[in-house]
Formats: sequence, structure tokens, C-alpha cells
Amino acid sequence: MMSIRVLAIGGSLRQGSYNHLLLEQAQRQAPEGMRIEIAELSDVPLYNSDVQAQGFPEPVRRLAAQAAQADAFLIATPEYNYSIPGVLKNAIDWLSRVPEAPFQGKPVAIASASMSGLGGVRAQYHLRQVLIYLDVMPLNKPELFVSAAHEKFAADGRLTDEATREGLDKLLASLAARTLRLRAGEAVAVAA
Repeated sequence: MMSIRVLAIGGSLRQGSYNHLLLEQAQRQAPEGMRIEIAELSDVPLYNSDVQAQGFPEPVRRLAAQAAQADAFLIATPEYNYSIPGVLKNAIDWLSRVPEAPFQGKPVAIASASMSGLGGVRAQYHLRQVLIYLDVMPLNKPELFVSAAHEKFAADGRLTDEATREGLDKLLASLAARTLRLRAGEAVAVAA
């Protein structure tokens, strides 16, 4: 049986954020053997190299430890002004500076939820540009854009739209498959 640890990172701090609800739904729909942990970003300070020079703050060390232990990542982001939110970029900026390079070589699945009709398309495009520097293995397909998100979640936070639930299943299955393929490739390389 597979065992995959996924660190889920949400791009919004808003209580009831559709992207956070999407990550919670991913926890409920995760394939057998996949465990999804949602990162806490609310106490991660703004990146400042002067602060870094004094040592990484505790919230950053916690996030870096979670990222280092993860086999893969799931990022759900809203779209702010045609791009990714500052809170997400800030977390990525901190993680790009920790010595362990926790993103490097790991698969990343991207989703976005928005009240707009485009579902965060532009934010995903910008996020992919940012992730290039981190040397991740992004999933190109399937793509998951949740448009009109305010109509697709119940009051209790559960995703009610069947097509979106199926899209999330496919995204998580692809993330699991990519993670296992990379793991198998590493095992072959070590054995050689």
C-alpha cells in the first residue's frame, strides 16, 4: 500500500476561504494511503533578509520542517489582481531560502477556487512561473479551476459540485501516481 505525505498550502488567510475549503475537501477525498496536512501561514512573518540573518523565525522553521517531510505538495490559491496572493508568495519566498530546499524535485499539484468565471486561471499561470525557480515537478494535467466557488460549497464547507469533486479526485490520483513514479525512479537510481 502506498504512503504519501502531502503538504497542502492555501493562498488565503480568510476565514471560510474557498481555497482552504478545497484543501479540506482534498483531505476528505484523498486516495487511500495519502495523508494531506494543511500548512498554517497566518503567523509566518513577511520575508526580510535582515530577519533571516538573525535566524529563521519559529513559524518558518515549522513550515520548512513540514515541507521537508512532505513527499508532494498541493497548492490551492485564489487570484488577487490577476496573480497569486502575497501570503502564498511570502511562504514560497521563505521556503526557497531554507538550506534543505524542500520543494526541489517534488511533485506539486495546483488548484484554484474563485468566485469569478475563470476560477483563478491567471493566478495558476503566475504560480507556475514562480515554481520554476524551486525546481519542482509540477503536474501539468489535470488542471483544476473552480469557478463560481461560492455556489459550489455548502454552509458546512463541503464541496457539493459533483464535477468539481471528480476533478479533485483526478488531481489527487495524478499527484499520487507522479509521486510513486518519482519514488520508484529514485529506488532504481539507488540500486544501480
